[in-house]
Amino acid sequence: MGADYGGYGDERTVFGVRVDRFDRLRETFSGDYKATFGLTAVVLFVLAAAFAPELAPYDPMAQEFALMQAPSLTGAHPLGTDSFGRDLLSRMMYGARISLGVSLGAVTIGAVFGVTLGVVAGYFGGWVDDALMRFVDVLWAFPWLLIAIMLVAVFGQSVWNVIAAIAFAYIDDFARLARGEVLSIREEEFVLAAKNVGLTDTRIMVEEVLPNAVAPLIVQFTVLVARAMLAESTLSFLGIGVKPTTPTWGALLGQGRSLIGQAWWISIIPGIAIVVTVLGINLFGDALRDAFDVRGEEGAP
Repeated sequence: MGADYGGYGDERTVFGVRVDRFDRLRETFSGDYKATFGLTAVVLFVLAAAFAPELAPYDPMAQEFALMQAPSLTGAHPLGTDSFGRDLLSRMMYGARISLGVSLGAVTIGAVFGVTLGVVAGYFGGWVDDALMRFVDVLWAFPWLLIAIMLVAVFGQSVWNVIAAIAFAYIDDFARLARGEVLSIREEEFVLAAKNVGLTDTRIMVEEVLPNAVAPLIVQFTVLVARAMLAESTLSFLGIGVKPTTPTWGALLGQGRSLIGQAWWISIIPGIAIVVTVLGINLFGDALRDAFDVRGEEGAP
């Protein structure tokens, strides 16, 4: 079974996304320099994070070099060293691993819980919808920064506490979006037909409803990954994120803020990396939104 798209386009799907949307996505990247920049930034970020052990020239924790060496493209330290004599390029690469892991982990956890709540609330409606969405409202009322401070105070600084705090903040974003999509999808003919042939509510939600709501959720996922990176950097900058010795971009910003006049590169280079990467992810998300948005397609409702 599947959604009735009115007879336009290719109705085949991959992970719930129509095949013709991937063609539109390819056209977007080939014709839009902003989308191309976003894709390039995302690919470079992922490669640096995934292959940091192979690409990093030094151990990011090794304190064996001269303190605060200035960047030199022809020297042994292209991005310089920090105030402890550690190679900044190596720490940046390993910091990308932390940022990528925290961002994907937090948004994935938030998506699992949020989408589940939203799909169940939108599908059943009535008192189930009211109860679940009031629960989501309660979650929304708690500032994520306060949750992070509480977790650090109780359990200490760790990557998992940062992931938990950020994930908590994104449950309501996914829940509201999923509920809105499901409210319209549940009235479609293919859902009613699934009920008539005797499929259980769980199978209908998993096999019929969720795949047809996945496109906007993919875009939301991408946007929130960028926000999660900023959140992790904020927590590390404030000293309430991961352990101080862990190489993260936010921690590097915090470390270099008191040395900005003597060693500007310790803060400026990680700051530029954060800006470029977050901008790239947002532009990549915009391209996904343009490709997956059916509004404006011929024959679209």
